[in-house]
Amino acid sequence: MTDNSVHRETVKSKTVFAILAGVVRPAMNILIGRTWKNFDRLPSGGFILCPNHLTEIDPLVVGHAVYSSGRLPRWLTKDSLFKVPVLGSALRATGQIPVSRKSSSAAQSLEAAKRVLEAGGVIVIYPEGTLTRDPDLWPMVGRTGAARLALQTGAPVVPMAHWGDQELFPRYAKKMYPFPRKHVTLSVGEQVQLDDLRVGARTRTVLQEATARIMASITELEAELRQETAPKTPWNPSEHGQATTGRDFDAPKQPND
Repeated sequence: MTDNSVHRETVKSKTVFAILAGVVRPAMNILIGRTWKNFDRLPSGGFILCPNHLTEIDPLVVGHAVYSSGRLPRWLTKDSLFKVPVLGSALRATGQIPVSRKSSSAAQSLEAAKRVLEAGGVIVIYPEGTLTRDPDLWPMVGRTGAARLALQTGAPVVPMAHWGDQELFPRYAKKMYPFPRKHVTLSVGEQVQLDDLRVGARTRTVLQEATARIMASITELEAELRQETAPKTPWNPSEHGQATTGRDFDAPKQPND
């Protein structure tokens, strides 16, 4: 990937990002303490950032950190959010990428993501595809979208793990729990090694292997943050009779909900 990017941002996108950051960053600083580790590992050019997915406010936490490091993050975002008044306008103005679960639309989304990467931008993809279904919030099995984009473009894949924001806003909770003030730690990992998979056909086996490596890197980072031993086998919703999308699964109840 070439490093020509950061200068290709439009005045409009920079302005809207700055306005949103002016609202979000002070709010996040009030709600949470933070520790950001190893952000010097972020490449200067285009790359794919793959964080774990704990709670609905993850994008605010990750976006706060990436923006504060001097980069403008773009997400592959559910197309339904672009229909929400005000929010949809903000998503379009900042160049976020709509994605639906229809295969044709998904292909268009990957093409848009490729253009961002070619311009040296940052694409954030949650490789799990949704909030983790693991009862203990470990990263679960991933989907192949991030791996497919990485192998198509040659862009580096950078794993990230974060821990603590689920205490502020638990998974699928109805409200925040701001007291006592929570602390969030984010850690950036070394680039996932995929060079040996970039040659030859992108078969399902190759995509699954690349995805497994990405998820293993994320899980290793999270284990370091939690100072715990991760499960040997990642949680697979289909093996537990759980839906892979939406809220229709047996999530534990949160206190006072």
